[in-house]
Amino acid sequence: MTTTAPPVTGTWTAADDLTPTATWDGQHDGPVRLTDGTILIVGGADAGSAPLARAARFEPATGGWTPAGALHTPRRRHTVTALGDGGALVAGGTSAATQFPPPALATSERLDPGHTTWSPTTGPLRHARWGHSAVALGDGSVLVAGGSTIRSATSLTALRSVERFDPGSGQWTDVAPMNDARTGHVAVVLGDGKVLVIGGTVPLGPDDEAALAFCELYDPAHDTWTATGSLTVPRARHQAVLLSPTTVLVVGGQPPGPDDDAGFDPFPRATAEVFNQTTGAWTAVAPLPGGRELHRAVALDDGQALVAGGTDNVRDGAGFTAPLVFDGTGWTAVPGLAVGRWGFGAAALQDGSVLVVGGVTRSGQATAAGAGRELTATTELFTLGGTD
Repeated sequence: MTTTAPPVTGTWTAADDLTPTATWDGQHDGPVRLTDGTILIVGGADAGSAPLARAARFEPATGGWTPAGALHTPRRRHTVTALGDGGALVAGGTSAATQFPPPALATSERLDPGHTTWSPTTGPLRHARWGHSAVALGDGSVLVAGGSTIRSATSLTALRSVERFDPGSGQWTDVAPMNDARTGHVAVVLGDGKVLVIGGTVPLGPDDEAALAFCELYDPAHDTWTATGSLTVPRARHQAVLLSPTTVLVVGGQPPGPDDDAGFDPFPRATAEVFNQTTGAWTAVAPLPGGRELHRAVALDDGQALVAGGTDNVRDGAGFTAPLVFDGTGWTAVPGLAVGRWGFGAAALQDGSVLVVGGVTRSGQATAAGAGRELTATTELFTLGGTD
């Protein structure tokens, strides 16, 4: 039986709405914090899954959004990475809405430090991709790994390829490929600068994919990938955050689907686990009270993490309002969002508060019309207090 600790104090405060409304699919296409402390959002999809070119910055001092130029190419399922010069890099994605298979983009664009203009990088990606990961390395370069691309007129394939962006030259360079092809995975930079890549999927056909438990570590100093401990269960549409320089929390994920022993499981994962870099092993921790996917996890101070939003079924889904805080051992209930949402954006501000914005409030049969998606323009800020 899953239990949670007593509620803690904390507040959600409304900020300015963000229009047009948008939704984001994964951990690497949502909001990022720039060097000046503002939060940048770029692209995403509208209620009909059409990609957007809009970019905007959230100003913590005013609680408002300001335009940050427009992309040359509308895109979703891309990646956004903050750069050391105060700007940002957007890479890959797709400009298709509902087309299958969606063609991947090889273009990448860079936001100037003044936050007004997007310019194509000197060179494009070496490989067109969407659903990939992107992280900033210690030397200021950006590592992009995996993702999806078209295999044929009716199928997709996952990529092993990895490349690195040099902000100085504006060029992309191929580096050592991963041991395993994957898409929809998560990457986290550890305290020693190595990159942990976690889970994801590989396509099995037009309507099927297999979730992965495999994880691996990239060493930027030696350009090598090393297999490390596997997740206790395969995961996709999960979230991962750094709890300490050597530990990573992974939580939730999409339904595992067919199972030879238990039959078909239609519900997202409620399980959570922690990676220990010293041992290279994953250890199960207390599960969530209920499963969720398309949620968001954000690292807080003192080794804690906030998990908010998500849904239990994207085909008949309403967004969750109830967030939880992980304290290293278990889960604590915190005050709820004013608007339940999934597929939204979330980021930590410099003062330790957490911003959530946009996303889907209802889809499918949960909507008034019984179809489509309903998006929200609302922005909320969470500040964690102590225990009651």
